[in-house]
Amino acid sequence: MNTIANALPSQNVAPEPGLTAEERLLDAIFGKHPTEFQLAEMVERGLPAQSVDFLRSEGLTFSEVHDVVLPARTLKHRKEKNQALSVEESDRTLRVARIMTLADQVFGNREKALRWLRRENQRLSRRNPLEMLRSEAGGDLVRQMLYQIDEGIYV
Repeated sequence: MNTIANALPSQNVAPEPGLTAEERLLDAIFGKHPTEFQLAEMVERGLPAQSVDFLRSEGLTFSEVHDVVLPARTLKHRKEKNQALSVEESDRTLRVARIMTLADQVFGNREKALRWLRRENQRLSRRNPLEMLRSEAGGDLVRQMLYQIDEGIYV
């Protein structure tokens, strides 16, 4: 059994105000803020399958989470067998949380951030930024776009 999964709070626990999406995800998994090295090790071992539920609690829809991170059927299977996410699934979960955090900071609130992440973008060939988070390269592009918006460069 994954001991980290036992540390995840129930869905009824109110999030601590002032924390970013990434910090809330890490707190839910670790109970504290890990170093980047500890985080890399955790991703390599696989985040608990329940960490995907966190993304939904942060405002993503069922289909958005399962289109970007892993199919719903695979998640159900992992939970039933008490298995951790794969390295790739863990990496995508963390990538989405980090981009949501950055978008929150750039746009000033979650609603505007989610609206931008869901909106088609010409620079992305009419795809939305959320779709791009399936890969590291796509995540880097979205991150760059958010930095440009923050600096006042039209994207």
